[in-house]
Amino acid sequence: MTPTKRLFDLFTATVLSVFVVPAIAVIAVVIVLIEGGPVFHSAERMKTPRQGFRFYKFRTMRPDPDDTGVSGGDKTDRITPLGAFLRRTRLDELPQLFNLFRGDISVVGPRPPLRQYVERFPDVYEQVLQARPGITGLATIYFNRHERRLLARSRTPAQTDEIYCRACIPRKARLDLIYLANQGFCFDLAIILKTFVPSLR
Repeated sequence: MTPTKRLFDLFTATVLSVFVVPAIAVIAVVIVLIEGGPVFHSAERMKTPRQGFRFYKFRTMRPDPDDTGVSGGDKTDRITPLGAFLRRTRLDELPQLFNLFRGDISVVGPRPPLRQYVERFPDVYEQVLQARPGITGLATIYFNRHERRLLARSRTPAQTDEIYCRACIPRKARLDLIYLANQGFCFDLAIILKTFVPSLR
């Protein structure tokens, strides 16, 4: 990550914290009152092909100590009503502000993958994770909704894993490599703008 990109991330995190931190506090209280704890869900994600970090979101599903892999149709019955709302509005991602402050992620970049997929597809992620993972990116803009539809078809963890590995990882990687080839301050600004103004996509 370049110094300019890191300074932009810190500036963005500082500005957003004025609005996001109070929102996090309110949502946390609502989760406790409606569902009880835990409030946050954390999982290991990868910032480089070999270095992991704890990635934070609001909890949107009933806890399962045996839970692994990405979320698909096999986990739908665990999503709480409040969790469904948080996912639909993407408010579940607000705690990522802490990861942004720490430098685990950037504002723009590939979405941070789980270790199990980095270890299974080392050639792919050796290239993709040349960029610091981000909150948004080309794959988020152009593939995220389609990915959710694909994974919603699965009924077992094995089906979810098969669909994700066969149909999602290669397509997201192609978009991430396009980002790597064109990354720069102006390109990042364009991605941020398209994230919040879908009509510009």
